[in-house]
Amino acid sequence: MEWWHDAKFGMFIHFGVYAQYGGVYQGHRQANKNAEWILNRCKIPIQEYKATAGQFNPSHFDADAWVRMAKDAGMKYLIITAKHHDGFALFDSQYSDWDIMDATPYKKDIIAALSQACKEQGLRFGVYYSQSQDWVNPGGLVARKLMKEGWPNPDSTAIDAFTRAHQGKWDSLQLQSDFATYAREIAAPQVKELITKYDNIDVLWWDTHMGIKREQADLFHHIIASKPHIITNDRLSSYHKGDTKTPEQHIPDRKQLDGTNWEVCMTMNGSWGYHAQDNDWKSSAQMLYNLVDIVSKGGNYLLNVGPDPTGVFPSESVTRLREIGQWMEQNGEAIYGAEANPLGELPWEGRITSKVENGKTILYVHILKPQVNDVYDIPDVPFKVRNARLLGRNKKVKVSQTNDNIVLRVAKIDLIQPITVVKLELEGYITPISYKGKGMNSGALD
Repeated sequence: MEWWHDAKFGMFIHFGVYAQYGGVYQGHRQANKNAEWILNRCKIPIQEYKATAGQFNPSHFDADAWVRMAKDAGMKYLIITAKHHDGFALFDSQYSDWDIMDATPYKKDIIAALSQACKEQGLRFGVYYSQSQDWVNPGGLVARKLMKEGWPNPDSTAIDAFTRAHQGKWDSLQLQSDFATYAREIAAPQVKELITKYDNIDVLWWDTHMGIKREQADLFHHIIASKPHIITNDRLSSYHKGDTKTPEQHIPDRKQLDGTNWEVCMTMNGSWGYHAQDNDWKSSAQMLYNLVDIVSKGGNYLLNVGPDPTGVFPSESVTRLREIGQWMEQNGEAIYGAEANPLGELPWEGRITSKVENGKTILYVHILKPQVNDVYDIPDVPFKVRNARLLGRNKKVKVSQTNDNIVLRVAKIDLIQPITVVKLELEGYITPISYKGKGMNSGALD
């Protein structure tokens, strides 16, 4: 886990056939915002959805450009949806023809291209694989969603009755096999394909275990055991904890920390997959606040991008990635390899990350909001400050100490947007606060 702990910041990418719909079906914007679920929520007939793949041609996809944007944003690893819940594989699979090589005119292995680009540019590489839900390959499990979450289909009552009777499935093609057969003949072999064909996979990101039985879960677990360096999350099954917990779209508070590894995954707007009509974009400042907040509590931040159907990142994502990268270029020292805040909460709006060098603690004080009087108190610091400077600018910061209380004075003229970082080198080692909370909410919201 060492590289993962040092990395702190990664890119999540949701990409597939669903990008062509952009969150709209039959002229209706999908009622639920998650556009990658459009097949399920809008109950699109399976043959119709598969026919859509005949037009899926991401001709502007550029693996080198995707990886470069992640790297320039300060991200250290990249995770792509090798297969999402619609069962469509972005790689060449011999176990299903529902993949980018057989079902589309594009006929190029996107996972292979990204794997190679990550190798060349020095990013760690990971794949997301939906091991239980699969709405197209027969036998896959289906989370039941009501028709009202999709579009105002005049047959909604009948469709809801059908899905109630058939464990969420709405199309007879989904009923032609069972999950045990699907897991044994499609899903488990595809996972083995992935970790065998692409030799630089460092993360395998499961999703929505759907209460699968231990027998099927063990199929996947045993395959991954052959590659002990691969990091897995806690979404394989209720029987396998994995290496990381995965709070989704929310950041746990410090009372929930329980000593486990965790990674927050978040969207830039409201949807994981491309949504042409979702303009509720978070600002780059908000995403940096999230990053700092997460790292100050000891976690990692996995920030999502949903490319459009041509394979291009939305311009709003590109702008935000560039702005995040500019801040990271100057302040990355306070993020990469940093540990959680070893102290209590600050009495003003700020966060602390930390490091230990030569047995002595370094505090990185992140000023999220200026104080009216330019004074920033840090209580309960038992050691003197040897050096205090604005990170990346080599400018000294005025410091005074009374007993165990440090007072920083940072003039507004010295603050940068959106976050100013002060580096404090102390004369001793601070023993971190130990948290033994009940644990955080982990796993998918949907």
